[in-house]
Amino acid sequence: MSRPHSAADPAPVPLIALDRQHGPIAHEMQEAVARVFAENAFVLGDEVAALEAEIAELCDSREAIGCASGTDALVLSLMALDVGPGDEVITSPFTFFATAGAVHRVGATPVFVDVDPVTFNLDTDLVESALTDRTKAILPVHLFGQCTPMEQLWRLAVSNGVAVVEDACQAIGATYRGRRAGVLGALGCFSFFPTKNLGGAGDGGIITTDDRFLADRVRRLRVHGDAGGYHHVEVGLNSRLDALQAAVLRVKLRHLADWTIRRRENADRYGSLFRHYELDSAVVLPTIADECTHVFNQYVVRLAENHRDTVLSALRAENVGCAVYYPTPLHLQPCFAHLGQEAGSLPEAERASRQVLALPIHPDVTPFEQERVVRGVARALGHALPAPVHSPDDPGHLPFTRWAA
Repeated sequence: MSRPHSAADPAPVPLIALDRQHGPIAHEMQEAVARVFAENAFVLGDEVAALEAEIAELCDSREAIGCASGTDALVLSLMALDVGPGDEVITSPFTFFATAGAVHRVGATPVFVDVDPVTFNLDTDLVESALTDRTKAILPVHLFGQCTPMEQLWRLAVSNGVAVVEDACQAIGATYRGRRAGVLGALGCFSFFPTKNLGGAGDGGIITTDDRFLADRVRRLRVHGDAGGYHHVEVGLNSRLDALQAAVLRVKLRHLADWTIRRRENADRYGSLFRHYELDSAVVLPTIADECTHVFNQYVVRLAENHRDTVLSALRAENVGCAVYYPTPLHLQPCFAHLGQEAGSLPEAERASRQVLALPIHPDVTPFEQERVVRGVARALGHALPAPVHSPDDPGHLPFTRWAA
């Protein structure tokens, strides 16, 4: 039996709460998994084909090709574009490792360009100066759920004959100028890692494109380059999406629009709470860029460098989930030391790594929990605490165990 919580030992405010998400739809997922077992078709097949069609419809793309992970989506996309040894790929240093890891994995060299200090996405004003005659692709990351502004990248791609591959692993459903992430480049890459806005019961990924030639090549590359009948026209990967994952994802996809609305509502509530507690001058809140919609895979604030770790420790001591995405920029990772970019070479990415803090933004965080987060930040920064706005009885999105503040 679980121990009751008190003011001295409050219940956790989880950064991620998959149990809350899965509870109401558990029966749907169980039925979907049972269907796969009844058919005994576990790799690719009808479930994967149906998911591919549904994701293509969501992204307004002509094609979608399932694969084993978001990392493989990046690798397969670069392979389909013949990116390899001797080539350079321009990308962000402030992202999950897989972005640059995929470039290295195909034998190419990642060329890191600094990020915009407001959105944390690639600073597109700096990309042109990074282009060389070896540049084969530009790989923007739609970080934390917001698209990189693509206009300049499109122009540079066309005028220099390079491809644009979107790392949209955190941005399913996000838009730029009304167009969905996944159709803003030659290929778009998505992850179904469980903590993503649309997450599976394990690893999985998908690639979107309007180019049927590229789609056919990705389909071939994901099955060892097999063109059919064990006729291997090139060497590919074993990167097939499991039918069990597709079945689970198809259930969850039906709820994605509602979950996205909740994330946006939660982001708005944070803004109101930070202003109510007069923290908006001490805490820099996320900005939604012009012409973009944000899906808030993460809600990432900035704090002064001498405050971030203080707040991080204080929140964790209060049982409030939080995390740093990402503590070390990619150009300073030991495995990329050979590229020769030292500390200070990409100042905005480095500054972001010292200042950012992700707070709970999942669809089922309650108003009361959000206020606990903000009050924890206020306490850590030595701010006065006015009377709470929300009570434990505020319903949020799901029933939850109440506790004393």
